[in-house]
Amino acid sequence: MRNELDHLADLAGKGGISRRDFLGRAAALGVSAALAPVLAGKAFAQTPVKGGIIKAGLQGGESTNSLDPALNLSQVTYNFCKQWGEFLVRLKPDGGVENLIAEEIGASDDAKTWTIKVRDGIEFHDGKTVTAEDVAATLERHADEKSKSGALGVLKNIKTIKPSGKEVIVTLRDADADFPYLMADYHLVIQPNGGKDNPNAGISAGPYKVSVNQPGVRHGGERFANYWQGDKTGHADQIEIVVINDATARLAALQGGQVQLINRVEPKVVDLVKRIPGVSIENVSGRGYYPFNMFCDTAPFDNNDLRMALKLAMDRDEMLEKILRGYGSVGNDFPINEAYPLFSTDIEQRKFDPEKAAAAYKKSGHSGSVLLRTSDVAFPGAVDAAQLYQQSCAKAGIKIEIKREPGDGYWSEVWNKQPFSLSYWGGRPTQDQMYSTGYVSTADWNDTRFKRPEFDKMLFTARAELDQAKRKAIYHDMAVLMRDEGGLIVPFFNQFIDAAATNKIGGYVKNPNGEMMDGYALGACWLIA
Repeated sequence: MRNELDHLADLAGKGGISRRDFLGRAAALGVSAALAPVLAGKAFAQTPVKGGIIKAGLQGGESTNSLDPALNLSQVTYNFCKQWGEFLVRLKPDGGVENLIAEEIGASDDAKTWTIKVRDGIEFHDGKTVTAEDVAATLERHADEKSKSGALGVLKNIKTIKPSGKEVIVTLRDADADFPYLMADYHLVIQPNGGKDNPNAGISAGPYKVSVNQPGVRHGGERFANYWQGDKTGHADQIEIVVINDATARLAALQGGQVQLINRVEPKVVDLVKRIPGVSIENVSGRGYYPFNMFCDTAPFDNNDLRMALKLAMDRDEMLEKILRGYGSVGNDFPINEAYPLFSTDIEQRKFDPEKAAAAYKKSGHSGSVLLRTSDVAFPGAVDAAQLYQQSCAKAGIKIEIKREPGDGYWSEVWNKQPFSLSYWGGRPTQDQMYSTGYVSTADWNDTRFKRPEFDKMLFTARAELDQAKRKAIYHDMAVLMRDEGGLIVPFFNQFIDAAATNKIGGYVKNPNGEMMDGYALGACWLIA
Protein backbone atom coordinates (compact mmCIF):
# COMPACT_ATOMS: atom_id res chain seq x y z
CA MET A 1 0.00 0.00 0.00
CA ARG A 2 2.90 2.37 0.78
CA ASN A 3 4.13 2.35 -2.84
CA GLU A 4 0.64 3.06 -4.15
CA LEU A 5 0.17 5.93 -1.69
CA ASP A 6 3.52 7.37 -2.75
CA HIS A 7 2.38 7.15 -6.36
CA LEU A 8 -0.85 8.98 -5.49
CA ALA A 9 1.11 11.69 -3.66
CA ASP A 10 3.41 12.08 -6.66
CA LEU A 11 0.41 12.46 -8.98
CA ALA A 12 -1.09 15.07 -6.68
CA GLY A 13 2.18 17.01 -6.50
CA LYS A 14 2.31 17.12 -10.31
CA GLY A 15 -1.35 18.12 -10.66
CA GLY A 16 -2.27 14.79 -12.23
CA ILE A 17 -5.17 13.96 -9.92
CA SER A 18 -7.96 15.91 -8.27
CA ARG A 19 -8.38 16.11 -4.50
CA ARG A 20 -11.69 14.18 -4.69
CA ASP A 21 -10.08 11.38 -6.71
CA PHE A 22 -7.16 11.28 -4.29
CA LEU A 23 -9.50 10.80 -1.32
CA GLY A 24 -11.50 8.14 -3.16
CA ARG A 25 -8.49 6.12 -4.19
CA ALA A 26 -6.90 6.49 -0.75
CA ALA A 27 -10.10 5.09 0.81
CA ALA A 28 -10.03 2.19 -1.63
CA LEU A 29 -6.52 1.40 -0.38
CA GLY A 30 -7.84 1.17 3.18
CA VAL A 31 -6.76 4.61 4.45
CA SER A 32 -9.05 5.74 7.28
CA ALA A 33 -11.46 8.65 6.85
CA ALA A 34 -9.53 10.58 9.49
CA LEU A 35 -6.08 10.06 7.92
CA ALA A 36 -6.98 10.56 4.25
CA PRO A 37 -7.54 14.37 4.47
CA VAL A 38 -4.20 14.75 6.26
CA LEU A 39 -2.40 12.86 3.52
CA ALA A 40 -4.27 14.88 0.91
CA GLY A 41 -3.23 18.12 2.54
CA LYS A 42 0.43 17.12 2.45
CA ALA A 43 0.24 15.87 -1.12
CA PHE A 44 -1.56 18.89 -2.56
CA ALA A 45 0.55 21.32 -0.57
CA GLN A 46 3.28 20.66 -3.14
CA THR A 47 1.10 21.80 -6.05
CA PRO A 48 1.58 25.52 -6.69
CA VAL A 49 -1.63 27.51 -6.37
CA LYS A 50 -2.11 31.00 -7.76
CA GLY A 51 -3.93 33.71 -5.83
CA GLY A 52 -4.34 35.29 -2.42
CA ILE A 53 -1.94 37.27 -0.30
CA ILE A 54 1.08 35.90 1.57
CA LYS A 55 2.25 37.83 4.60
CA ALA A 56 5.52 37.55 6.46
CA GLY A 57 6.36 39.06 9.83
CA LEU A 58 10.04 39.95 9.75
CA GLN A 59 12.62 41.35 12.09
CA GLY A 60 15.12 43.79 10.64
CA GLY A 61 13.13 46.79 9.43
CA GLU A 62 13.82 50.44 10.26
CA SER A 63 12.23 53.79 9.52
CA THR A 64 15.45 54.76 7.72
CA ASN A 65 15.22 51.93 5.15
CA SER A 66 15.38 52.79 1.47
CA LEU A 67 14.38 51.00 -1.72
CA ASP A 68 17.79 51.78 -3.21
CA PRO A 69 19.35 48.29 -3.49
CA ALA A 70 22.81 49.75 -2.95
CA LEU A 71 21.75 50.49 0.63
CA ASN A 72 20.20 47.07 1.38
CA LEU A 73 21.35 46.25 4.87
CA SER A 74 19.05 44.29 7.15
CA GLN A 75 16.58 41.45 6.72
CA VAL A 76 13.53 43.40 5.55
CA THR A 77 15.24 45.16 2.65
CA TYR A 78 17.09 41.93 1.86
CA ASN A 79 13.82 39.96 1.57
CA PHE A 80 11.80 42.68 -0.14
CA CYS A 81 14.37 43.38 -2.86
CA LYS A 82 14.21 39.74 -3.91
CA GLN A 83 10.49 40.14 -4.61
CA TRP A 84 10.53 43.32 -6.68
CA GLY A 85 14.11 43.00 -7.94
CA GLU A 86 15.63 40.70 -10.51
CA PHE A 87 19.28 39.73 -10.67
CA LEU A 88 21.74 38.45 -13.21
CA VAL A 89 21.99 35.18 -11.31
CA ARG A 90 20.92 33.63 -8.03
CA LEU A 91 22.44 31.02 -5.76
CA LYS A 92 20.91 27.55 -5.70
CA PRO A 93 20.47 25.57 -2.48
CA ASP A 94 23.18 23.17 -3.63
CA GLY A 95 25.69 26.02 -3.87
CA GLY A 96 25.58 26.41 -7.63
CA VAL A 97 24.55 29.43 -9.69
CA GLU A 98 21.27 29.74 -11.61
CA ASN A 99 21.15 32.17 -14.52
CA LEU A 100 18.36 34.77 -14.49
CA ILE A 101 18.75 37.96 -16.54
CA ALA A 102 22.14 36.57 -17.55
CA GLU A 103 21.44 33.84 -20.08
CA GLU A 104 25.12 32.92 -20.06
CA ILE A 105 28.29 34.08 -18.29
CA GLY A 106 31.56 33.01 -19.87
CA ALA A 107 35.22 33.70 -19.15
CA SER A 108 38.44 34.06 -21.09
CA ASP A 109 41.15 31.47 -20.45
CA ASP A 110 42.88 33.74 -17.92
CA ALA A 111 39.59 34.48 -16.07
CA LYS A 112 40.16 38.22 -16.48
CA THR A 113 37.54 38.93 -19.15
CA TRP A 114 33.94 37.90 -18.55
CA THR A 115 31.08 38.09 -21.05
CA ILE A 116 27.51 38.37 -19.78
CA LYS A 117 24.86 37.53 -22.38
CA VAL A 118 21.60 39.30 -21.51
CA ARG A 119 18.46 37.20 -21.93
CA ASP A 120 15.89 38.39 -24.49
CA GLY A 121 12.36 39.45 -23.61
CA ILE A 122 12.66 40.40 -19.94
CA GLU A 123 10.54 43.42 -19.05
CA PHE A 124 10.95 46.04 -16.35
CA HIS A 125 7.91 47.04 -14.30
CA ASP A 126 7.71 50.30 -16.26
CA GLY A 127 7.29 48.40 -19.54
CA LYS A 128 10.81 48.89 -20.86
CA THR A 129 12.88 45.91 -21.99
CA VAL A 130 15.98 44.98 -20.00
CA THR A 131 19.07 45.68 -22.12
CA ALA A 132 22.81 45.18 -21.87
CA GLU A 133 23.08 48.92 -21.25
CA ASP A 134 20.89 48.59 -18.14
CA VAL A 135 23.06 45.75 -16.83
CA ALA A 136 26.27 47.67 -17.51
CA ALA A 137 24.86 50.80 -15.85
CA THR A 138 23.86 48.77 -12.77
CA LEU A 139 27.37 47.39 -12.35
CA GLU A 140 28.87 50.84 -12.96
CA ARG A 141 26.71 52.46 -10.28
CA HIS A 142 27.51 49.89 -7.62
CA ALA A 143 31.22 49.91 -8.50
CA ASP A 144 31.38 53.69 -8.11
CA GLU A 145 33.23 54.77 -4.97
CA LYS A 146 30.53 57.40 -4.36
CA SER A 147 27.65 54.88 -4.39
CA LYS A 148 28.12 53.61 -0.81
CA SER A 149 26.88 50.29 -2.18
CA GLY A 150 27.20 47.22 0.00
CA ALA A 151 28.50 45.45 -3.14
CA LEU A 152 31.35 47.90 -3.62
CA GLY A 153 33.89 45.63 -1.94
CA VAL A 154 33.29 42.74 -4.35
CA LEU A 155 33.33 44.97 -7.44
CA LYS A 156 36.65 46.75 -6.82
CA ASN A 157 38.44 44.26 -9.04
CA ILE A 158 36.51 45.47 -12.09
CA LYS A 159 38.60 47.45 -14.55
CA THR A 160 36.12 48.17 -17.36
CA ILE A 161 32.43 47.53 -18.12
CA LYS A 162 31.28 47.76 -21.73
CA PRO A 163 27.88 46.93 -23.27
CA SER A 164 28.05 45.45 -26.76
CA GLY A 165 24.82 44.43 -28.44
CA LYS A 166 23.19 41.84 -26.18
CA GLU A 167 26.34 41.34 -24.14
CA VAL A 168 28.24 43.10 -21.39
CA ILE A 169 32.02 42.70 -21.41
CA VAL A 170 33.63 43.00 -17.97
CA THR A 171 37.40 43.09 -17.65
CA LEU A 172 39.07 42.50 -14.29
CA ARG A 173 42.37 43.73 -12.90
CA ASP A 174 43.12 40.29 -11.50
CA ALA A 175 41.82 36.88 -12.52
CA ASP A 176 38.76 35.71 -10.60
CA ALA A 177 37.21 32.32 -11.21
CA ASP A 178 34.40 33.20 -8.77
CA PHE A 179 33.05 36.14 -10.78
CA PRO A 180 29.57 34.62 -11.45
CA TYR A 181 29.05 34.20 -7.69
CA LEU A 182 29.73 37.89 -7.15
CA MET A 183 26.84 38.75 -9.46
CA ALA A 184 24.42 37.09 -6.99
CA ASP A 185 25.14 39.79 -4.39
CA TYR A 186 21.76 41.01 -3.12
CA HIS A 187 22.60 44.65 -3.77
CA LEU A 188 22.95 44.08 -7.52
CA VAL A 189 19.29 44.44 -8.49
CA ILE A 190 19.15 45.24 -12.21
CA GLN A 191 17.38 48.60 -12.68
CA PRO A 192 16.55 50.83 -15.66
CA ASN A 193 19.77 52.69 -16.49
CA GLY A 194 21.24 50.95 -13.47
CA GLY A 195 19.21 53.08 -11.07
CA LYS A 196 21.33 56.11 -11.92
CA ASP A 197 18.23 58.24 -12.55
CA ASN A 198 16.20 57.23 -9.49
CA PRO A 199 17.68 54.37 -7.43
CA ASN A 200 14.86 54.59 -4.89
CA ALA A 201 12.08 54.06 -7.45
CA GLY A 202 11.73 50.35 -6.68
CA ILE A 203 11.58 49.43 -10.37
CA SER A 204 13.19 46.26 -11.64
CA ALA A 205 12.00 43.05 -13.33
CA GLY A 206 11.09 40.85 -10.36
CA PRO A 207 7.84 38.90 -9.82
CA TYR A 208 6.20 41.71 -7.83
CA LYS A 209 5.75 45.44 -8.39
CA VAL A 210 6.14 47.65 -5.34
CA SER A 211 2.70 48.72 -4.12
CA VAL A 212 3.43 49.67 -0.50
CA ASN A 213 6.62 51.12 0.94
CA GLN A 214 6.35 52.27 4.55
CA PRO A 215 9.86 51.88 5.99
CA GLY A 216 9.84 50.41 9.46
CA VAL A 217 6.15 49.46 9.15
CA ARG A 218 5.30 47.38 6.08
CA HIS A 219 6.15 46.74 2.45
CA GLY A 220 3.96 45.17 -0.21
CA GLY A 221 3.93 44.04 -3.78
CA GLU A 222 1.42 43.10 -6.47
CA ARG A 223 2.11 40.32 -8.94
CA PHE A 224 3.81 41.59 -12.08
CA ALA A 225 1.73 40.19 -14.95
CA ASN A 226 4.63 40.19 -17.41
CA TYR A 227 7.20 38.54 -15.17
CA TRP A 228 9.34 36.32 -17.39
CA GLN A 229 9.14 33.30 -15.04
CA GLY A 230 5.56 33.74 -13.89
CA ASP A 231 4.88 30.02 -14.21
CA LYS A 232 7.60 29.18 -11.68
CA THR A 233 7.31 31.88 -9.03
CA GLY A 234 5.17 34.82 -7.95
CA HIS A 235 2.21 32.59 -7.07
CA ALA A 236 0.32 34.91 -4.71
CA ASP A 237 -1.58 37.88 -6.10
CA GLN A 238 0.04 40.03 -3.41
CA ILE A 239 2.85 39.74 -0.90
CA GLU A 240 3.32 41.79 2.25
CA ILE A 241 6.13 42.17 4.76
CA VAL A 242 5.06 43.40 8.18
CA VAL A 243 7.95 44.75 10.24
CA ILE A 244 7.80 43.06 13.66
CA ASN A 245 11.12 43.50 15.40
CA ASP A 246 9.95 42.01 18.70
CA ALA A 247 10.42 38.23 18.74
CA THR A 248 7.41 37.53 20.98
CA ALA A 249 5.09 39.67 18.86
CA ARG A 250 6.38 38.02 15.71
CA LEU A 251 5.58 34.54 17.01
CA ALA A 252 2.16 35.70 18.23
CA ALA A 253 1.38 37.07 14.75
CA LEU A 254 2.20 33.68 13.22
CA GLN A 255 0.21 31.76 15.80
CA GLY A 256 -2.73 34.14 15.46
CA GLY A 257 -2.83 33.88 11.67
CA GLN A 258 -1.88 37.50 10.93
CA VAL A 259 1.15 36.23 8.97
CA GLN A 260 2.09 32.87 7.49
CA LEU A 261 5.89 33.17 7.69
CA ILE A 262 8.33 34.63 10.21
CA ASN A 263 12.10 34.86 10.44
CA ARG A 264 14.52 34.88 13.36
CA VAL A 265 12.82 32.42 15.69
CA GLU A 266 14.77 32.54 18.94
CA PRO A 267 16.48 29.20 19.67
CA LYS A 268 15.17 29.24 23.23
CA VAL A 269 11.56 28.93 22.02
CA VAL A 270 12.07 26.45 19.15
CA ASP A 271 10.82 23.48 21.15
CA LEU A 272 7.70 25.46 22.10
CA VAL A 273 7.02 26.46 18.50
CA LYS A 274 7.33 22.85 17.37
CA ARG A 275 4.28 22.04 19.52
CA ILE A 276 2.06 24.66 17.87
CA PRO A 277 -0.47 22.91 15.57
CA GLY A 278 -0.05 23.79 11.91
CA VAL A 279 3.34 25.46 12.41
CA SER A 280 6.72 24.07 11.41
CA ILE A 281 10.26 25.13 12.27
CA GLU A 282 12.39 25.56 9.15
CA ASN A 283 16.02 25.57 10.27
CA VAL A 284 19.13 25.08 8.19
CA SER A 285 22.88 25.42 8.73
CA GLY A 286 24.86 27.73 6.49
CA ARG A 287 27.54 30.41 6.50
CA GLY A 288 25.84 32.91 8.82
CA TYR A 289 27.53 34.02 12.03
CA TYR A 290 26.87 36.37 14.93
CA PRO A 291 30.01 38.43 15.64
CA PHE A 292 31.23 40.79 18.34
CA ASN A 293 32.96 43.56 16.33
CA MET A 294 35.90 45.62 17.61
CA PHE A 295 37.32 48.57 15.63
CA CYS A 296 41.04 47.83 15.23
CA ASP A 297 41.80 51.52 14.65
CA THR A 298 39.92 52.94 17.65
CA ALA A 299 41.08 53.02 21.27
CA PRO A 300 41.15 50.91 23.31
CA PHE A 301 40.68 48.23 20.62
CA ASP A 302 43.69 49.42 18.64
CA ASN A 303 45.74 47.40 21.14
CA ASN A 304 46.00 43.77 19.98
CA ASP A 305 46.71 42.56 23.52
CA LEU A 306 43.31 43.90 24.58
CA ARG A 307 41.65 42.35 21.53
CA MET A 308 43.27 39.01 22.35
CA ALA A 309 42.14 39.28 25.99
CA LEU A 310 38.55 39.83 24.85
CA LYS A 311 38.76 36.83 22.49
CA LEU A 312 40.17 34.52 25.15
CA ALA A 313 37.47 35.66 27.60
CA MET A 314 34.71 34.33 25.30
CA ASP A 315 33.26 31.00 26.48
CA ARG A 316 32.09 29.73 23.10
CA ASP A 317 30.78 26.36 24.25
CA GLU A 318 28.60 27.98 26.91
CA MET A 319 27.46 30.63 24.42
CA LEU A 320 26.46 27.99 21.86
CA GLU A 321 24.56 25.97 24.47
CA LYS A 322 22.74 28.80 26.24
CA ILE A 323 22.13 31.27 23.40
CA LEU A 324 21.71 29.08 20.32
CA ARG A 325 20.59 25.95 22.23
CA GLY A 326 22.82 23.96 19.94
CA TYR A 327 21.36 25.40 16.71
CA GLY A 328 24.77 26.29 15.33
CA SER A 329 28.48 25.56 15.69
CA VAL A 330 31.41 27.12 17.54
CA GLY A 331 33.31 29.91 15.78
CA ASN A 332 37.04 30.64 15.74
CA ASP A 333 37.36 34.43 15.24
CA PHE A 334 37.43 34.44 11.45
CA PRO A 335 34.32 34.48 9.20
CA ILE A 336 34.74 31.11 7.46
CA ASN A 337 33.42 27.68 8.43
CA GLU A 338 33.15 24.23 6.89
CA ALA A 339 30.30 25.36 4.62
CA TYR A 340 32.89 27.10 2.42
CA PRO A 341 35.01 25.36 -0.21
CA LEU A 342 38.73 25.29 0.66
CA PHE A 343 38.07 25.60 4.40
CA SER A 344 41.12 24.65 6.48
CA THR A 345 40.37 22.15 9.23
CA ASP A 346 43.81 22.32 10.83
CA ILE A 347 43.52 25.76 12.47
CA GLU A 348 43.56 25.38 16.25
CA GLN A 349 40.19 26.08 17.87
CA ARG A 350 40.38 28.97 20.33
CA LYS A 351 39.17 28.01 23.80
CA PHE A 352 37.92 29.96 26.79
CA ASP A 353 40.99 30.66 28.94
CA PRO A 354 40.40 33.22 31.72
CA GLU A 355 44.00 33.01 32.95
CA LYS A 356 45.51 33.81 29.55
CA ALA A 357 42.82 36.44 29.03
CA ALA A 358 43.77 38.09 32.34
CA ALA A 359 47.46 38.05 31.38
CA ALA A 360 46.77 39.61 27.97
CA TYR A 361 44.50 42.19 29.58
CA LYS A 362 47.23 43.14 32.07
CA LYS A 363 49.77 43.36 29.24
CA SER A 364 47.47 45.73 27.31
CA GLY A 365 47.68 48.29 30.09
CA HIS A 366 43.97 49.03 29.84
CA SER A 367 42.02 49.85 32.98
CA GLY A 368 38.36 50.52 33.61
CA SER A 369 35.35 49.09 31.84
CA VAL A 370 34.90 48.18 28.17
CA LEU A 371 31.66 49.42 26.57
CA LEU A 372 29.73 46.87 24.49
CA ARG A 373 26.61 47.82 22.54
CA THR A 374 23.86 45.33 21.80
CA SER A 375 20.21 45.21 20.71
CA ASP A 376 17.40 42.73 20.25
CA VAL A 377 17.71 43.19 16.47
CA ALA A 378 21.42 42.33 16.29
CA PHE A 379 20.57 38.63 16.37
CA PRO A 380 18.19 36.35 18.32
CA GLY A 381 19.38 36.36 21.92
CA ALA A 382 21.88 39.20 21.40
CA VAL A 383 21.06 40.92 24.70
CA ASP A 384 21.40 37.64 26.61
CA ALA A 385 24.64 36.93 24.72
CA ALA A 386 26.12 40.25 25.83
CA GLN A 387 25.21 39.52 29.45
CA LEU A 388 26.67 36.00 29.28
CA TYR A 389 29.86 37.43 27.79
CA GLN A 390 29.97 39.99 30.59
CA GLN A 391 29.99 37.09 33.08
CA SER A 392 32.77 35.17 31.34
CA CYS A 393 34.89 38.33 31.04
CA ALA A 394 34.47 38.93 34.77
CA LYS A 395 36.23 35.60 35.40
CA ALA A 396 39.27 37.13 33.70
CA GLY A 397 39.02 40.39 35.63
CA ILE A 398 37.65 42.29 32.65
CA LYS A 399 34.69 44.57 33.30
CA ILE A 400 32.19 44.82 30.43
CA GLU A 401 29.64 47.64 30.46
CA ILE A 402 26.59 46.83 28.35
CA LYS A 403 24.54 49.45 26.56
CA ARG A 404 21.25 48.17 25.16
CA GLU A 405 20.39 50.14 22.05
CA PRO A 406 16.91 50.53 20.47
CA GLY A 407 16.17 48.41 17.42
CA ASP A 408 15.12 51.29 15.18
CA GLY A 409 18.34 52.92 14.07
CA TYR A 410 20.68 50.16 15.26
CA TRP A 411 21.92 49.37 11.75
CA SER A 412 22.27 53.00 10.73
CA GLU A 413 23.63 54.49 13.96
CA VAL A 414 25.39 51.70 15.88
CA TRP A 415 26.60 48.94 13.54
CA ASN A 416 29.72 50.02 11.67
CA LYS A 417 29.65 53.30 13.60
CA GLN A 418 30.45 52.32 17.20
CA PRO A 419 33.73 50.58 18.15
CA PHE A 420 32.39 47.50 19.99
CA SER A 421 29.01 46.06 19.13
CA LEU A 422 27.12 42.88 18.25
CA SER A 423 26.04 42.17 14.70
CA TYR A 424 25.22 39.42 12.23
CA TRP A 425 26.46 38.35 8.83
CA GLY A 426 24.62 36.01 6.51
CA GLY A 427 27.86 34.83 4.96
CA ARG A 428 28.71 34.84 1.25
CA PRO A 429 29.01 32.01 -1.29
CA THR A 430 32.82 32.10 -1.51
CA GLN A 431 35.68 33.00 0.79
CA ASP A 432 36.84 35.70 -1.60
CA GLN A 433 33.45 37.37 -1.57
CA MET A 434 33.17 37.20 2.23
CA TYR A 435 36.58 38.74 2.78
CA SER A 436 36.09 41.29 -0.02
CA THR A 437 32.76 42.46 1.36
CA GLY A 438 33.73 42.84 5.00
CA TYR A 439 37.46 42.65 5.66
CA VAL A 440 39.55 44.02 2.81
CA SER A 441 40.94 47.44 3.79
CA THR A 442 38.85 49.39 1.28
CA ALA A 443 35.51 47.64 1.93
CA ASP A 444 32.72 50.03 2.88
CA TRP A 445 31.36 47.31 5.19
CA ASN A 446 34.66 46.69 7.00
CA ASP A 447 32.94 46.69 10.39
CA THR A 448 36.08 45.80 12.37
CA ARG A 449 38.33 48.39 10.66
CA PHE A 450 40.79 45.55 10.02
CA LYS A 451 43.08 47.20 7.48
CA ARG A 452 46.22 45.24 6.74
CA PRO A 453 48.10 45.59 3.42
CA GLU A 454 49.55 42.07 3.73
CA PHE A 455 46.04 40.64 4.21
CA ASP A 456 44.78 42.52 1.14
CA LYS A 457 47.73 41.23 -0.89
CA MET A 458 46.97 37.64 0.11
CA LEU A 459 43.33 38.10 -0.87
CA PHE A 460 44.23 39.42 -4.33
CA THR A 461 46.80 36.64 -4.80
CA ALA A 462 44.25 33.96 -3.87
CA ARG A 463 41.69 35.47 -6.23
CA ALA A 464 44.05 35.12 -9.18
CA GLU A 465 45.33 31.68 -8.18
CA LEU A 466 43.64 28.91 -10.19
CA ASP A 467 45.53 26.10 -8.44
CA GLN A 468 43.08 25.09 -5.70
CA ALA A 469 45.69 23.65 -3.34
CA LYS A 470 47.72 26.85 -3.45
CA ARG A 471 44.58 28.91 -3.04
CA LYS A 472 43.56 26.89 0.02
CA ALA A 473 46.98 27.50 1.59
CA ILE A 474 46.59 31.25 1.13
CA TYR A 475 43.12 31.21 2.69
CA HIS A 476 44.59 29.29 5.63
CA ASP A 477 47.17 32.01 6.25
CA MET A 478 44.53 34.73 5.91
CA ALA A 479 42.33 33.02 8.49
CA VAL A 480 45.20 32.68 10.97
CA LEU A 481 46.17 36.34 10.56
CA MET A 482 42.60 37.51 11.16
CA ARG A 483 42.10 35.08 14.05
CA ASP A 484 45.19 36.29 15.88
CA GLU A 485 45.26 39.98 15.00
CA GLY A 486 41.82 40.99 13.74
CA GLY A 487 38.95 42.73 15.51
CA LEU A 488 36.46 39.91 15.04
CA ILE A 489 35.14 37.69 17.81
CA VAL A 490 33.03 34.86 16.38
CA PRO A 491 31.50 32.84 19.22
CA PHE A 492 29.34 30.81 16.85
CA PHE A 493 27.95 30.22 13.39
CA ASN A 494 24.17 30.19 13.53
CA GLN A 495 21.47 28.23 11.83
CA PHE A 496 18.78 30.18 10.00
CA ILE A 497 15.56 29.48 11.91
CA ASP A 498 12.30 30.46 10.23
CA ALA A 499 8.78 29.27 11.00
CA ALA A 500 5.94 28.67 8.57
CA ALA A 501 2.22 28.03 8.90
CA THR A 502 2.42 24.80 6.95
CA ASN A 503 -1.34 24.33 7.11
CA LYS A 504 -1.60 27.50 5.01
CA ILE A 505 1.68 27.70 3.09
CA GLY A 506 3.17 25.31 0.55
CA GLY A 507 6.46 25.27 -1.30
CA TYR A 508 8.89 26.17 1.47
CA VAL A 509 12.34 24.72 0.71
CA LYS A 510 15.26 25.04 3.12
CA ASN A 511 18.15 27.04 1.66
CA PRO A 512 21.56 27.27 3.38
CA ASN A 513 22.34 30.51 1.55
CA GLY A 514 20.09 32.60 3.79
CA GLU A 515 16.93 32.93 5.81
CA MET A 516 13.48 32.76 4.23
CA MET A 517 14.76 30.57 1.36
CA ASP A 518 17.59 33.03 0.77
CA GLY A 519 14.99 35.81 0.65
CA TYR A 520 12.84 34.20 -2.06
CA ALA A 521 10.16 32.58 0.13
CA LEU A 522 7.37 35.09 -0.46
CA GLY A 523 7.56 34.59 -4.23
CA ALA A 524 8.33 30.87 -4.22
CA CYS A 525 5.64 29.80 -1.73
CA TRP A 526 1.90 29.66 -2.30
CA LEU A 527 -1.29 29.55 -0.27
CA ILE A 528 -2.74 26.07 0.10
CA ALA A 529 -6.21 26.01 -1.40
